[in-house]
Amino acid sequence: MSTENEGTAVPPAPSAPPVPVDAPAAASAQPPAPHTPHQAPAATPEAPQGSTAPDASWPPPPPPGTPTPASTPAYDGAGGGNGFGDGSGDGSGGGWGASYQPPAPKSGRGRGGLVAGVLIAALVAGGLGGGLGYTLAKNNDEGGSTTVSASDTGGSVKREPGTVAGVAAKALPSTVTIQAEGSNGEGGTGTGFVFDKQGHIVTNNHVVAEAVDGGKLSATFPDGKKYEATVVGHAQGYDVAVIKLENAPSDLNPLPLGDSDKVAVGDSTIAIGAPFGLSNTVTTGIISAKNRPVASSDGSADSKASYMSALQTDASINPGNSGGPLLDAQGNVIGINSAIQSTSNGGFGTGQAGSIGLGFAIPVNQAEFVAKQLIETSKPVYAKIGASVSLEETTNGAKLTEQGVGGSEPVEPGGPAADAGLKPGDVITKLDDRVIDSGPTLIGEIWTHKPGDEVTVTYERGGKQHTAEVTLGSKLGDD
Repeated sequence: MSTENEGTAVPPAPSAPPVPVDAPAAASAQPPAPHTPHQAPAATPEAPQGSTAPDASWPPPPPPGTPTPASTPAYDGAGGGNGFGDGSGDGSGGGWGASYQPPAPKSGRGRGGLVAGVLIAALVAGGLGGGLGYTLAKNNDEGGSTTVSASDTGGSVKREPGTVAGVAAKALPSTVTIQAEGSNGEGGTGTGFVFDKQGHIVTNNHVVAEAVDGGKLSATFPDGKKYEATVVGHAQGYDVAVIKLENAPSDLNPLPLGDSDKVAVGDSTIAIGAPFGLSNTVTTGIISAKNRPVASSDGSADSKASYMSALQTDASINPGNSGGPLLDAQGNVIGINSAIQSTSNGGFGTGQAGSIGLGFAIPVNQAEFVAKQLIETSKPVYAKIGASVSLEETTNGAKLTEQGVGGSEPVEPGGPAADAGLKPGDVITKLDDRVIDSGPTLIGEIWTHKPGDEVTVTYERGGKQHTAEVTLGSKLGDD
């Protein structure tokens, strides 16, 4: 399995983020998000063929085996089709509205390919530099040197805290490169960051999934210190996991958590991770969109989908970045890098897609809530509406299915949706101030809330529009 969710296909999610109520036309005009192949780092799950009614129970059905078109996003992330209206569902990493990437090959050929490419570039640059150097030196011998030396160089340069270099210098010591290996010897590389002084590390579920049952985990800091680790808890639906260092050092510095609700499009971003195994890599960009519906999965046969209302960034994110922090300009964590959209399988001999400037991160406000639940109980808690939702590709809203899966009721008797008067066949078009254009969008938006939250649902029935107040229920665990 890929530790990056940069690879397999999951049910399609819409390409447009939910928009405020005052701009519904914009959302409805957006075409459905394209599907991405299994390799895409943030690939979204492929919508189930035939019956579009997801099961109202958790977990959702596994994503189909047929890859989605090459345009869908993949895991760096995952998504899938169940009645996530009730808190269940699954998908693949590319689109989170992105798709999930399969794990990098164990043989290491991919990493070798990347190294070879780098070495070739270095040799070419070296040869060119040598030739130019000889020519310039010869000319300077004849005409005298005009070289000017800088007054401050290297370590003598003062880098202010607000600069990218300043943020990176402070944040890097609190990030780790995670190696996960399953009992079958399969595994991969991902990233995580220090959550508290007790040694808890936050990362993606798909990074550590191979090691959950009898596998091995290790976390290596930038200074080379390596620690064995264990999985404290993992949430496949949210794609969040918490691990704990064994014999954790006493001088851990947790990264400060920001407020993802206050992030604005255009804000600067800094991503830290281990793309293609290259640990401690720092890239920069901006927030290019908010509330992007993303469904992702690792593409395995028994995979469940993950859904998010993601922060979109153009900071370069690749396989290996999964689980790493997305920081703001002050060095506060605003998201967990989880998936990317990609157009192809990529190069460097890895068979995995690379960044095209469309990365997706789980908002930190949601990730913090999930992480604390996992530390406290080892199991995730999901908000649910208590109804099965169609995952078919659409821009008209999220339709409550006429039939449940496996004989279950499409609208759970006595559940939140039923208590609010919702019925099978109703089409939900808004959740509070967000326009809902599909089932995956509804799921991602519901999961930004906590159980017990009251939301206003706008829906259509018989050509007429109605509203209802729904108090969200809860679902414990992924099963």
